[in-house]
Amino acid sequence: MIVLFNKPFGVLCQFSGEGKTLSDYIDIKNIYPAGRLDKDSEGLMVLTDDGKLQHQISHPKFDKEKAYVVQVEGSITDNAITQLCRGVALKDGETRPAKAKIITKPGWVWDRSPPIRKRQNIPTSWIELRITEGKNRQVRRMSAHVGFPTLRLIRTEIGPWSLKQLPLGKYECI
Repeated sequence: MIVLFNKPFGVLCQFSGEGKTLSDYIDIKNIYPAGRLDKDSEGLMVLTDDGKLQHQISHPKFDKEKAYVVQVEGSITDNAITQLCRGVALKDGETRPAKAKIITKPGWVWDRSPPIRKRQNIPTSWIELRITEGKNRQVRRMSAHVGFPTLRLIRTEIGPWSLKQLPLGKYECI
């Protein structure tokens, strides 16, 4: 069984714990997340009852591409995009080259609750970032490394699976 879930901001990627968890949204037993999204991130999660598939989705050696729409602080530069595309040196090692491009805010992006912090006189930018690994908080650390901290992070794809029109906080079995 494969379950696609559009995780809201502030939800833990586990079925028990303090605060909002997956059990507040998903009522299917014996499925587990294939990979994680931190509490501050939103978007696509894949859950499954198949341990082998879970490993293939989440382990970096299988090169499953993950796509993100990222709102960053500041007006991102072509130089920063080039650095992301080459890979950046993080404390736990060099990242693989990413596919990165500047985009306009997608029309489908929902309002976040709570909204991101607003600062007068500091613009924000949107990028699409595609990576094939999944180091802890990697996208956030990569954007900060090139000088543009992440304000909002929405995962839109994992391998062949896509968020498409899945409403926030809802899931579908495929």
